[in-house]
Amino acid sequence: LRGVRFNLSDVTLHADAVHRGAGQVMPPAKRSMQAAVYTAEPILYEPLYLVDIQCPEDVLGGIYSVMNKRRGQVIDQENRPGTPLYQVKAYLPVAESFGFTAALRSETGGQAFPQMLFDHWEAVGGDALDANSKAGSYVVKTRERKGLSAQIPGLDRYMDKL
Repeated sequence: LRGVRFNLSDVTLHADAVHRGAGQVMPPAKRSMQAAVYTAEPILYEPLYLVDIQCPEDVLGGIYSVMNKRRGQVIDQENRPGTPLYQVKAYLPVAESFGFTAALRSETGGQAFPQMLFDHWEAVGGDALDANSKAGSYVVKTRERKGLSAQIPGLDRYMDKL
Protein backbone atom coordinates (compact mmCIF):
# COMPACT_ATOMS: atom_id res chain seq x y z
CA LEU A 1 0.00 0.00 0.00
CA ARG A 2 1.22 3.45 -0.85
CA GLY A 3 -0.25 6.82 0.01
CA VAL A 4 -2.76 5.38 2.48
CA ARG A 5 -3.49 6.69 5.95
CA PHE A 6 -5.98 5.37 8.48
CA ASN A 7 -7.11 7.62 11.32
CA LEU A 8 -8.20 5.91 14.53
CA SER A 9 -10.91 8.22 15.88
CA ASP A 10 -12.30 6.34 18.87
CA VAL A 11 -11.43 3.29 20.93
CA THR A 12 -12.84 1.77 24.11
CA LEU A 13 -10.25 -0.14 26.09
CA HIS A 14 -10.74 -2.77 28.77
CA ALA A 15 -11.22 -1.39 32.27
CA ASP A 16 -8.56 -3.68 33.76
CA ALA A 17 -5.00 -2.45 33.08
CA VAL A 18 -3.72 -6.01 32.65
CA HIS A 19 -5.89 -6.55 29.57
CA ARG A 20 -5.11 -3.22 27.88
CA GLY A 21 -2.58 -3.13 25.07
CA ALA A 22 -1.94 -3.56 21.39
CA GLY A 23 -3.54 -7.02 21.39
CA GLN A 24 -6.88 -5.39 22.13
CA VAL A 25 -6.66 -2.74 19.40
CA MET A 26 -4.73 -4.41 16.58
CA PRO A 27 -7.09 -7.28 15.52
CA PRO A 28 -10.18 -5.08 14.93
CA ALA A 29 -8.03 -2.36 13.36
CA LYS A 30 -6.46 -4.91 11.00
CA ARG A 31 -9.86 -6.31 9.97
CA SER A 32 -11.34 -2.88 9.31
CA MET A 33 -8.29 -1.80 7.27
CA GLN A 34 -8.40 -4.97 5.16
CA ALA A 35 -12.13 -4.46 4.50
CA ALA A 36 -11.44 -0.85 3.50
CA VAL A 37 -8.79 -1.98 1.00
CA TYR A 38 -11.13 -4.58 -0.55
CA THR A 39 -13.95 -2.05 -1.01
CA ALA A 40 -11.65 0.66 -2.44
CA GLU A 41 -11.18 -1.07 -5.83
CA PRO A 42 -7.42 -1.72 -5.45
CA ILE A 43 -5.07 -1.47 -8.43
CA LEU A 44 -2.11 -3.82 -8.79
CA TYR A 45 1.15 -2.35 -10.07
CA GLU A 46 4.09 -4.24 -11.55
CA PRO A 47 7.72 -3.10 -11.90
CA LEU A 48 9.15 -2.53 -15.38
CA TYR A 49 12.74 -2.65 -16.57
CA LEU A 50 14.18 -0.29 -19.13
CA VAL A 51 16.05 -2.65 -21.46
CA ASP A 52 18.90 -1.26 -23.56
CA ILE A 53 19.96 -3.66 -26.33
CA GLN A 54 22.98 -3.26 -28.64
CA CYS A 55 22.79 -5.34 -31.83
CA PRO A 56 23.49 -5.40 -35.57
CA GLU A 57 20.66 -4.58 -37.98
CA ASP A 58 20.09 -8.13 -39.23
CA VAL A 59 18.90 -9.42 -35.80
CA LEU A 60 16.34 -6.69 -35.06
CA GLY A 61 13.50 -9.06 -35.99
CA GLY A 62 14.62 -11.53 -33.34
CA ILE A 63 14.62 -8.79 -30.71
CA TYR A 64 11.06 -7.75 -31.60
CA SER A 65 9.99 -11.40 -31.52
CA VAL A 66 11.36 -11.99 -28.01
CA MET A 67 9.94 -8.71 -26.71
CA ASN A 68 6.44 -9.51 -28.06
CA LYS A 69 6.46 -12.97 -26.45
CA ARG A 70 7.25 -11.40 -23.07
CA ARG A 71 4.84 -8.41 -23.09
CA GLY A 72 7.71 -6.03 -23.84
CA GLN A 73 7.19 -2.64 -25.51
CA VAL A 74 9.89 -1.26 -27.80
CA ILE A 75 10.03 2.52 -27.31
CA ASP A 76 13.05 3.55 -29.37
CA GLN A 77 15.36 2.19 -32.06
CA GLU A 78 18.24 4.18 -33.47
CA ASN A 79 21.43 3.58 -35.38
CA ARG A 80 24.66 4.27 -33.50
CA PRO A 81 26.55 6.85 -35.64
CA GLY A 82 29.72 5.47 -37.21
CA THR A 83 28.95 1.84 -36.35
CA PRO A 84 26.81 -0.94 -37.87
CA LEU A 85 25.08 -1.38 -34.48
CA TYR A 86 21.58 -0.39 -33.47
CA GLN A 87 20.46 0.62 -29.99
CA VAL A 88 16.99 -0.61 -29.05
CA LYS A 89 15.25 0.64 -25.92
CA ALA A 90 12.21 -1.16 -24.53
CA TYR A 91 10.14 -1.66 -21.40
CA LEU A 92 9.94 -5.21 -20.04
CA PRO A 93 7.91 -6.37 -17.02
CA VAL A 94 10.19 -7.79 -14.32
CA ALA A 95 7.99 -10.90 -14.06
CA GLU A 96 8.74 -11.65 -17.73
CA SER A 97 12.48 -10.98 -17.46
CA PHE A 98 13.55 -14.32 -16.05
CA GLY A 99 15.43 -16.14 -18.81
CA PHE A 100 15.17 -13.09 -21.08
CA THR A 101 18.90 -12.82 -21.80
CA ALA A 102 19.17 -16.50 -22.74
CA ALA A 103 16.09 -16.29 -25.00
CA LEU A 104 17.41 -13.14 -26.65
CA ARG A 105 20.83 -14.62 -27.26
CA SER A 106 19.38 -17.83 -28.72
CA GLU A 107 17.01 -15.86 -30.99
CA THR A 108 19.78 -13.55 -32.24
CA GLY A 109 22.63 -16.04 -32.36
CA GLY A 110 24.42 -14.30 -29.48
CA GLN A 111 24.64 -10.96 -31.31
CA ALA A 112 22.34 -8.92 -29.01
CA PHE A 113 23.64 -7.56 -25.70
CA PRO A 114 20.90 -6.43 -23.26
CA GLN A 115 21.23 -4.33 -20.12
CA MET A 116 18.26 -4.05 -17.76
CA LEU A 117 17.60 -1.31 -15.23
CA PHE A 118 14.49 -0.69 -13.12
CA ASP A 119 12.56 2.23 -14.61
CA HIS A 120 9.02 2.59 -13.25
CA TRP A 121 5.83 0.96 -11.98
CA GLU A 122 2.84 0.41 -14.25
CA ALA A 123 -0.74 -0.65 -13.49
CA VAL A 124 -1.61 -4.23 -14.43
CA GLY A 125 -4.75 -4.39 -16.55
CA GLY A 126 -7.99 -5.53 -14.99
CA ASP A 127 -9.60 -5.66 -11.58
CA ALA A 128 -7.34 -7.07 -8.85
CA LEU A 129 -10.35 -8.73 -7.17
CA ASP A 130 -11.60 -10.47 -10.35
CA ALA A 131 -9.83 -13.82 -10.77
CA ASN A 132 -10.46 -13.77 -14.55
CA SER A 133 -8.37 -10.62 -15.16
CA LYS A 134 -4.58 -10.39 -15.49
CA ALA A 135 -4.24 -8.56 -12.14
CA GLY A 136 -6.63 -11.02 -10.49
CA SER A 137 -4.62 -14.00 -11.71
CA TYR A 138 -1.50 -12.50 -10.06
CA VAL A 139 -3.46 -12.05 -6.82
CA VAL A 140 -4.71 -15.66 -6.91
CA LYS A 141 -1.21 -17.03 -7.57
CA THR A 142 0.24 -14.96 -4.74
CA ARG A 143 -2.49 -16.04 -2.31
CA GLU A 144 -1.89 -19.72 -3.19
CA ARG A 145 1.88 -19.32 -2.82
CA LYS A 146 1.38 -17.85 0.67
CA GLY A 147 -0.94 -20.67 1.72
CA LEU A 148 -4.14 -18.59 1.66
CA SER A 149 -7.37 -19.60 -0.04
CA ALA A 150 -7.50 -18.54 -3.68
CA GLN A 151 -10.93 -16.96 -3.14
CA ILE A 152 -10.95 -13.38 -1.81
CA PRO A 153 -12.84 -13.50 1.52
CA GLY A 154 -16.24 -11.82 1.74
CA LEU A 155 -16.73 -8.61 3.70
CA ASP A 156 -18.84 -10.42 6.32
CA ARG A 157 -15.60 -11.96 7.60
CA TYR A 158 -14.43 -8.50 8.70
CA MET A 159 -17.54 -7.49 10.66
CA ASP A 160 -17.33 -7.30 14.44
CA LYS A 161 -18.81 -10.37 16.06
CA LEU A 162 -19.84 -8.64 19.31
